[in-house]
Amino acid sequence: MKKALLTVEDLTISFFTQAGEVQAVRGVSWHVSEKETIAIVGESGCGKTVSIQTVMGLLSKPGSIQKGQILFRGEDLAKADKNRLHELQGNDMSMIFQDPLTYLNPTMRVGRQIAEAYLQHNKATREEADARVLEMMRLVSFPSPERNMRAYPFQLSGGMRQRIMVAMALVCNPAVLFADEPTTALDVTIQAQIIDLMNSLKTKIDAAIVLITHDMGVVANMAQRVYVMYAGKIVEHGAVDDIFSNPKHPYTWGLLYSIPRLDAPVKGAMEYIPGTPPDLISPPKGCAFAARCRHAMNICAQQQPPFFDFEEPEHCAACWLYAQDAKEQYADVIEKRGKENG
Repeated sequence: MKKALLTVEDLTISFFTQAGEVQAVRGVSWHVSEKETIAIVGESGCGKTVSIQTVMGLLSKPGSIQKGQILFRGEDLAKADKNRLHELQGNDMSMIFQDPLTYLNPTMRVGRQIAEAYLQHNKATREEADARVLEMMRLVSFPSPERNMRAYPFQLSGGMRQRIMVAMALVCNPAVLFADEPTTALDVTIQAQIIDLMNSLKTKIDAAIVLITHDMGVVANMAQRVYVMYAGKIVEHGAVDDIFSNPKHPYTWGLLYSIPRLDAPVKGAMEYIPGTPPDLISPPKGCAFAARCRHAMNICAQQQPPFFDFEEPEHCAACWLYAQDAKEQYADVIEKRGKENG
């Protein structure tokens, strides 16, 4: 196994509101190695974006870290001050945000915005910065970069704005690149182009990529390992092939079943996960998914499940179905679900 470049250990984040303490992230652990691409997947509100923003040093009040470590090259960023985090932001760690129209300054030309990130961390002249801007715009296959670097965000299409966000994120050669739902705000044709762009960049840059998404199709095309997150906790993780061919957690089954398939019956009903996520002001004592799980047992509502390991390397899931006594009783269910998803 490669040495981890970035490791998050038992990270717990809460937001203190008038309604009470919202336990947004509850003991999350994951890691990414150099030049590796991992994905953190889950529905909206599961805590994936909050955890990534915290790693980047972007968590603001009323949110705060309650416990845990964020180890970047051995340094615990959970204890770092604002000046140190500012040094890392955009330089060693960078982020592609979900909606480029929201994060790009509408009053600044896009070339100036890319250059701003470069000048922040490098002693360079304006001419050197402009040369770097053109280099990055060509890297992301931006059309007519000499002309379009003088454009304003509103003059560009959604796909072109997203390419500008990618160029901004890469301008300082970061070691870790976070991509927060990079295709969500785009139509399907442009989504495919951005996925192709990200895949081509993986061979051109040395950065590790952490992909945050709920789109399992994007995960299948980009990631090497997957962490499935629900209600502030990791419930399953493993290699992307293992997650897709032999998923273990009922929540992962639900995510995969909700993807339209070409081999599905034409008149068949679309699968969905019933119910709603739990209230994280008072999260359940047991498994957070129990109320929505058709295979839930009494213990699921009473006690949080540990991680159970499987034959595939690094593949594990937090589900009581894999306890020894339940495993024998539900063996047919587990086998059937794994085959259907495969």
